[in-house]
Amino acid sequence: MATQAPAQQPRLIDKVGFVLLQRGVVDKETITKALAVKEKEQGNGQRSIAQILVSEFKIDHDAVYSEIAKIYAFKELDLNEGVMDERRISYIKQLLEGLTSEQKREVAEAKALPLKYDENVPEKLIIIASDPTHKTIPRIAYYFKARKYETYYVKLSQLQPHLDSLLRGENTFLEQIKDVEEEIDAVEFETAQVDEDALDKEINKSMLINFFEGCLVEGTRKGTSDVHIVPKSPRATDFRFRIDGKLQLWQCLEGPRPEAVIAVVKDRSRNVDRFERDRAQDGFIQRVIDNSVIRFRVSIIPVVGQEFHLRYESIVIRILDDRKVIKDISKIGFQKMALKWFNDAIRQPQGLVILTGPTGSGKSTTLVAALYAVVTPEVNVLTVEDPVEYVIHGARQLKIAPKLSFEQAIRAILRHDPDIVMVGEMRDKITAETAIKMANTGHLVFSTLHTNDAPSAVTRLFKMGVETFLIAYAINLVVAQRLVRRLCTNCKKEIEEVDVVEAKALGFTDEEIENETFYEPVGCSKCNSGYKGRMGIHESLHFSPEVRKIIFDSGENIDEEKIRQTAISQGMLTLRASARERVKEGGTSFHEVAAVTTA
Repeated sequence: MATQAPAQQPRLIDKVGFVLLQRGVVDKETITKALAVKEKEQGNGQRSIAQILVSEFKIDHDAVYSEIAKIYAFKELDLNEGVMDERRISYIKQLLEGLTSEQKREVAEAKALPLKYDENVPEKLIIIASDPTHKTIPRIAYYFKARKYETYYVKLSQLQPHLDSLLRGENTFLEQIKDVEEEIDAVEFETAQVDEDALDKEINKSMLINFFEGCLVEGTRKGTSDVHIVPKSPRATDFRFRIDGKLQLWQCLEGPRPEAVIAVVKDRSRNVDRFERDRAQDGFIQRVIDNSVIRFRVSIIPVVGQEFHLRYESIVIRILDDRKVIKDISKIGFQKMALKWFNDAIRQPQGLVILTGPTGSGKSTTLVAALYAVVTPEVNVLTVEDPVEYVIHGARQLKIAPKLSFEQAIRAILRHDPDIVMVGEMRDKITAETAIKMANTGHLVFSTLHTNDAPSAVTRLFKMGVETFLIAYAINLVVAQRLVRRLCTNCKKEIEEVDVVEAKALGFTDEEIENETFYEPVGCSKCNSGYKGRMGIHESLHFSPEVRKIIFDSGENIDEEKIRQTAISQGMLTLRASARERVKEGGTSFHEVAAVTTA
């Protein structure tokens, strides 16, 4: 018996791989590489071929496991057919309450949930899982004291929202302060000096620490990109969340003085001096929230309030949640031609790919996805960012420090045998020239630039001191990117009578107005004023031979409009044209197009 098991295992793996190959889920090269990875993972921690394909080769989870479910004859359940009503969710929550935190963690890792006990076989527990073959499922059934169990396959895209809501704990920090009455003794300051002892007493008495920690947890769970902490008055501080690009008030904390709130944030942050109130400071925080490590970037600046004698400071905390990192370029939202150009550009052996747009337009997200598409063990990938936001597995990321400036780091990587380089931002002539030089000497370079659209990146680089002939032949692609809010699929409503004047002002034709279906936001309990999430719009300037010639021949008089019209004739969509396509798809509204793009 002991000698037969190893002989059977390769045949089982080949069977799964063969079926996935036949069904077109993966290609032969990917299966071969995945099998090689599996052979190296000998021992108890060995993953299945499906797990390797999903985690290492970014094959769609649902595409793989729906076939796995068919191979092993698991029943499939569609959660969109009213299975998870409020009564069912409440019942599952009761079952989960009997587990320890460690057991809940195992359930979360297995991406499985107890659904119900079988009506015909009362002792049999029905478990739903996005990987019905997961080795932990028998142990999970044991946790619920089930004598028998059966596993149903459910798509991860349907199951994940329920996993997130059912398996995360209560916000214990906020729970602890619910019934606490603030009894803060007023302390008046007649000078700019801050009484640190009085602040400490106020902090201890008002449970500010719990409030702040609860804010971090709540911000992370709500999908907040930034938390703003702003002094409002001598006894009030606003906490605002930026969700889907818009700031909204979360809490106005009344009672404690803003100086005490700011002191708590500083005390909980690294690399920040609590007693420094006259200069800008940058720090960071790291917490484990819902079993995931979340990082927070803290920015502090001194500001003036109506009471000039008080030492106010404004704080913005950027939430860096690696779970939200997009690693698949196809999920960035490029339209057909733009996606083809982008894939072609990042797979060239050399050249420069530039992302442009204002802060918060998703440039870093797109660059990270691009890097994940090209990172392999065969290439040396180096990044220079200030600061480093997301950890990119397989890349060497330089950390900017007092002894290593951004410019010094750029020069240093030239001596570090790079193949692919990401320069966080081309902020001056030295950085731009170095990036162009690397692109012209056999390196693939990614970077960002602050411009309003793609053609104006050419003018921006020229004004920074880069020669036009270098710009013309170093750049592969410039992509201008914005984010528009996505209409909530639960409540969006078809527009019965389209405002023709508004539609034409946005560039829609008479034929489109007549034949297309347009939607408007409504608002419900699942969204923010009719919107939930955001999607990208892109203006992709492909450096074709014609575009290169225009730039090369332009000398000191760069004609942005000529570049734009030539690119449009070759298939480029402007930002507004890209946004119009989103409207026709039913993804966003007229208001978002007008708010985010210009004619």
